Amino acid sequence: MADLCYMTATEIAQRIRHRQLSAVEVMEAHLARIDEVNGRVNAIVTLLPEKALESARQADEKIHSGHEAGPLHGLPIAHKDSFQTAGVRTTFGSMAYRDHIPEASDLLVERIEAAGGLVYAKSNTPEFGAGANTFNDVFGFTRNPWNTALSAA
Repeated sequence: MADLCYMTATEIAQRIRHRQLSAVEVMEAHLARIDEVNGRVNAIVTLLPEKALESARQADEKIHSGHEAGPLHGLPIAHKDSFQTAGVRTTFGSMAYRDHIPEASDLLVERIEAAGGLVYAKSNTPEFGAGANTFNDVFGFTRNPWNTALSAA
């Protein structure tokens, strides 16, 4: 299952469309990988596992019922915490927004979902997206996954 996390998005999407993989299998692999490494790396700051698995089940049902799949159909998508997502805390990495839950999603999020992408998480961001290192007062540093003594820059 961990190998699924290292496939390209194109390969995953193609395998989902051809029923060689299920969106649920792919999502479970990504959630397991996050569970395994995120405590050390701190890359994912908001995780939506229930929503993600339900969205994956729905994506699989669409494939099995013959619905046309969008280019991102069934792909797990984590976007920066700087993109507003309806009903999901969006902090912009700022203490001023630490409890902000937007009513509407940014256009990027809407387009990802319209193309079949499954938004399952938000990743850490520098405050307001400014700076080269991922650090903010809400969530702290994101560590380099190859050497956690370093930041991700």
